[in-house]
Amino acid sequence: MDHGAPIWNDAFGISWLDFNLSNVLMMFIASLIVFIIGVAATRNMQRKPTGYQNFIEWLIDFVKGIIGSNMDWRTGKRFLPLGLTLFTYIFVANMLGVILMVVVGNDLWWKSPTSDAGITLTLATMVVVLSHYYGIKLNGVKEYGKQFVRPLPFLLPFKIIEEFANTLTLGLRLYGNIFAGEVLLTMLAATAVSGFGGFFGAAIPMLAWQGFSTFIGFIQAFIFTMLTMVYLSHKVSTDH
Repeated sequence: MDHGAPIWNDAFGISWLDFNLSNVLMMFIASLIVFIIGVAATRNMQRKPTGYQNFIEWLIDFVKGIIGSNMDWRTGKRFLPLGLTLFTYIFVANMLGVILMVVVGNDLWWKSPTSDAGITLTLATMVVVLSHYYGIKLNGVKEYGKQFVRPLPFLLPFKIIEEFANTLTLGLRLYGNIFAGEVLLTMLAATAVSGFGGFFGAAIPMLAWQGFSTFIGFIQAFIFTMLTMVYLSHKVSTDH
């Protein structure tokens, strides 16, 4: 992809602070869409759900299933809002770059925010830090610390390395899949606008890849949410 990113260098006069304005814009748009979905889901709720309410209740049950497969519901119910937010936000973010990509002045403005490693690694770091927080909150510092020396104390360095590895793999897996999809979509789009023959040659593969990218976007949102609950269960459950 031979385009750049709209960078705000030395933001607020701070020499080491730079912002990728495209990331800021797309994170805001993804957050706004998720907020609208949440508000719409809680309006005009009925005892006998239909249409949109049916979909939202299915989504809630789907996330409850993810949580229930990793920990008992008594412990896991507190993580339902987190799971719903993560799954919805990541799926919406994944889809933004599938719908279209907008380049202005050789700068890419509209894309999937999850195609940036900085964003996905930040999400992963937040998840891992949150798992440690709940591990201490629910089990206490002493019981939490014992998890790093079970079943044998010499495993402590490996347990610490595992935490960093979990963060990297969680973030880079999401980034790699979404970024690769956008690269191919960009190549197909460039072929489509190259001429009459290029349009017909790339139209069908592009539509097929957009459909496949939608599937990948769903799977990656599912995997990220699932692994989040796995990491949380390892910290909050005493039987791990």
